Amino acid sequence: MNPASYDELDGVRTYKLFIAGEWMRSSRNIVADSVNPADGAIFARTQQAGRDEVVRAIDAAHKAFGAWGSSLASEREKILLKTAEVIERRTPEIRDMLIDECGSVFNKALWEISYVTDCLVSAAGDVRHVMGETMPVTQPGQISMSVRRPLGVVAGIAPFNSPFLLSMKKIAFALAAGNTFVLKPSEETPISGALIADLFDEAGLPAGVLNVVPGVPAEVGDLIMADPRVKLVTFTGSTRTGRKLAVEAAKHLKRFTLEMGGKSPLIVLKDADLDYAVDAAAFGVFLHQGQVCMANSKIMVEAPIFDAFKERFVAKAKTIPVGHPREATSVIGPLIRDSQVAFIDGQLEDASGKGAVIELGGGHEGRYFQPTVLTGVTPDMRIYHEESFGPVVSLIRVADSEEALAIANDTEYGLSAAVITNDLQKAMDLSMRLESGMVHVNDCTITDEPHVPFGGVKNSGFGREGGRSSWEELTEQKWITIQLGKREFPF
Repeated sequence: MNPASYDELDGVRTYKLFIAGEWMRSSRNIVADSVNPADGAIFARTQQAGRDEVVRAIDAAHKAFGAWGSSLASEREKILLKTAEVIERRTPEIRDMLIDECGSVFNKALWEISYVTDCLVSAAGDVRHVMGETMPVTQPGQISMSVRRPLGVVAGIAPFNSPFLLSMKKIAFALAAGNTFVLKPSEETPISGALIADLFDEAGLPAGVLNVVPGVPAEVGDLIMADPRVKLVTFTGSTRTGRKLAVEAAKHLKRFTLEMGGKSPLIVLKDADLDYAVDAAAFGVFLHQGQVCMANSKIMVEAPIFDAFKERFVAKAKTIPVGHPREATSVIGPLIRDSQVAFIDGQLEDASGKGAVIELGGGHEGRYFQPTVLTGVTPDMRIYHEESFGPVVSLIRVADSEEALAIANDTEYGLSAAVITNDLQKAMDLSMRLESGMVHVNDCTITDEPHVPFGGVKNSGFGREGGRSSWEELTEQKWITIQLGKREFPF
């Protein structure tokens, strides 16, 4: 990191805000601790933005929009590609930050970095494809067309679980479309925001185009929502917070996109390859300790293969290594906070008290939760409905695909779903009827690409991120006509 980005006191770095191309302290000089989930130790601190800094960040983004919004596509493309190069060179530093700040295990951190470079390259490639269209007319001598123009200032509110990836996905496509950006990183993982600012700064992004203001969510969020210069707010996080943001956005007639929680179902039909299904299901729920909105935490298995699937899945889960995220062999690291451990404990206590069987796990050492497998889960249990955001999965026996579909759709969420079967006709039928923004056949529920229309339905989301879908959210269509010769008027 640029030495100007932090102060160091007693061996602990205190990271500054990034506004108008400069690193600065909060005028209140209030800081917050960043705690390593692996051991609970304070490894850094972050300056907390107040009203003055948030307004200043929006001022800077608004001022920078004039030049950036009218910049050549090739100029924006060059900055995005240069940032990808900087990331590749600084991969070890970014990897260590992800491990220390959000408990990413070694390989998950590397995957997240790889995705980000792909995202920047994808956004750079799309810069030249923000296109309008011509339209037929009924007026003689008229040419009718539409053009796409950037919105202006876009604000992003990012989550803790994949802070580098999910922040960059918002920023990259917004900048590619010609917008400027104000990032409010998660209070759990603010260093990722500072690092993103430093990467873009090294790549030569003009001052004010990107601004980073960590702070108390309610304070920063309220100021962002109320400022008319912020044209769109893009949010990833809990459904509860997302619903509040949607209400506030409606009050101010502000655009918004929401990517929220999930209780993503995986359906395994009786003709599935059992070993493959077990491997897919395990990856889909244990990646990053289950702290993934797409995690397939509810698995419906047809009755003829249920017992065999359960036996093999439990055996597979027993082999999943739990350990310090710096160990290259670790798959499950620490949960982000103690309160999340307590939340899952409460779910398991409720489920077991109502008749569910904990086939494996159920315990933890500090924030390290064991891979946990339940059977006998029913709709009267919290875990049937609630997102766990931990390495916990429910295996549910179903009579057939229709019962599996009914259980899969029996949720307020609708982010991702998956079906494992060799019956293509049945797979397509289920894919069309699953109430989910994304469906994956013969795969788990966790998959993503920078160029796809990523997003959910019901209480999982509103709007889409990625590729051409981003242009729908991040640009304004303008209709333009040109009259050749003189138009005849009736009076």
